[in-house]
Amino acid sequence: MPILVTGTAGFIGSHVAHRLLDRGEQVVGLDNLNDYYDVTLKQARLARLQARAGYVHVAADLADRAAMEALFAAHRFERVVHLAAQAGVRYAAENPHVYVSSNVTGFLHVLEGCRRQGVQHLVYASTSSVYGANTAMPFSEHASAEHPLTLYAATKKANEQMAHSYAHLYGIPCTGLRFFTVYGPWGRPDMALFLFTRAILAGEPIRVFNHGRHKRSFTYVDDIVEGVLRTLDRVPGRDPGWSGAHPDPATSGVAPYRLYNIGNERPVELLRYIEVLEQCLGRKARMELLPLQAGDVPDTEADVSDLVADVGYRPQVPVEEGVARFVAWYREYYRV
Repeated sequence: MPILVTGTAGFIGSHVAHRLLDRGEQVVGLDNLNDYYDVTLKQARLARLQARAGYVHVAADLADRAAMEALFAAHRFERVVHLAAQAGVRYAAENPHVYVSSNVTGFLHVLEGCRRQGVQHLVYASTSSVYGANTAMPFSEHASAEHPLTLYAATKKANEQMAHSYAHLYGIPCTGLRFFTVYGPWGRPDMALFLFTRAILAGEPIRVFNHGRHKRSFTYVDDIVEGVLRTLDRVPGRDPGWSGAHPDPATSGVAPYRLYNIGNERPVELLRYIEVLEQCLGRKARMELLPLQAGDVPDTEADVSDLVADVGYRPQVPVEEGVARFVAWYREYYRV
């Protein structure tokens, strides 16, 4: 039976679809190719997938209930990897309705499809942004995350709670993956690495928030994909040690449900990230140093001990290697 992957014209979704095809899976991909960023880049990602045997594409919007019902009715999906969403922390302040339509209503349509078709495992994308005002490092899935600082983070937190309710009510095994800052070839043009590379090569200044002093668990896309596939192959069950008197947010005693962090355990200061990029490009950046932007958190650091214990994997690619691979791809794709 085919695997449904949503967001296959997107950054992470396209990489996941390729890896599934590499191991012989049949993949049905869904994407609406919206214009949040350069559509030609999305089309290029999609064209690479459509050239491969075993891939079928469906052009549809998550928020279109009829289209989503038709998609699930037309295919008998055993497993679903839900990666499509309206991304971007800052964009939410200007377009809140788009986030709720895609990330909340759209996720509901995915859950309903899984319920009606008896899907055996739903893996979906959450985000480290759900930790919001938390300051205890490293961030752990077992800690409360009830204070998101952006609407984007709030919609992803809502996804986690919606998934738990469906796992409880209908027995759908659900695994949520909290991604930490992902980068790499075929990345998103609205992300820092892409923006910095473009500006430095053009001789333009780059905007560096928090004066570059905040740290991030920058995670190379191949490391993310490996974690996605390993968790997809591990269907969660109910946690026999779970207690309603002291509820663990990462597991459940009343539902087949699990949350994992996927991120690099060694956070890197933004100024160091920029330094590595300068070395790879052979050019110095002109930096416009700015205060921390509203909604941003000063630091992120991933605790991935549960991922290691349950699926035997932790992210491995250092930024020096990952940034070099991105720059090589960027130069080739844009012929710079």
